[in-house]
Amino acid sequence: MAYPEKTLSYSEDVKGWPSFYSYLADYMVGMNGFFYSWSGGNLYRHNTNELRNNYYGVQYNSTITSVFNFEPMTIKLFKTMSYESNDSWECTSLETDLSNGSMLSTYFVQKEGEWFTFLRENSGTVNWRDRSANGIGAAFALFGLINSTIITFTVDVGSILSIGDAIYIGSNPPVLAGTVTNIVRSSTTNSLGVTTPASITVDCSAGTVPSIGDFIVFIKDSIAASQGARGYYLHFNLENTNTEAVELFSVGSSVMKSYP
Repeated sequence: MAYPEKTLSYSEDVKGWPSFYSYLADYMVGMNGFFYSWSGGNLYRHNTNELRNNYYGVQYNSTITSVFNFEPMTIKLFKTMSYESNDSWECTSLETDLSNGSMLSTYFVQKEGEWFTFLRENSGTVNWRDRSANGIGAAFALFGLINSTIITFTVDVGSILSIGDAIYIGSNPPVLAGTVTNIVRSSTTNSLGVTTPASITVDCSAGTVPSIGDFIVFIKDSIAASQGARGYYLHFNLENTNTEAVELFSVGSSVMKSYP
């Protein structure tokens, strides 16, 4: 994995490397209460205007990366994220050893002085270890158009499947078939003895039309079905694009022990 280049600073007072910088200077020095650096033969004096995170004519964003890892031997469910700040931040990435996600700044709302959101996985994330992944049964018959493929079953579809869920052919690995647009949950027989089997209607325009006998599975939308981030730890990155002074006081999460 390639990491961005950094400038390290050494302090004679502590005999160590106390900080690093995202910009690359040719030389840096503190003098008479000011901080100076050279880049490309030009001299720059830092911290003299209100424009933040602009170095040598390049505008950067404020970022902070950290991790929640208390009780490291326990699998936890990270339900929420909150932070205290005078501006809104975006969670550009969050990951555990089991899943990953992100939250736009618009996901956060202010509650009692804190910015708060429930944790969600990324849209389109497919994790077959999630509880929202379930099987339906073998396809008994198929008919209709590619954007309206009707798949019938000899078993009831059940109550968990919803319109909008993603349908997959249960191969190894599973292959996307499409999205559910209609559901007939159980077979019915009318007064004339005609039986209408349980079925689902699938828009296969962006996937592969199943074949008779294929085992059909489904998984719910990762954002709608997400109940938090599960894992031993939560690694996250917050980003702010404001060019004025912004303060971030604390970041927290509501966490509970995960029970299988």
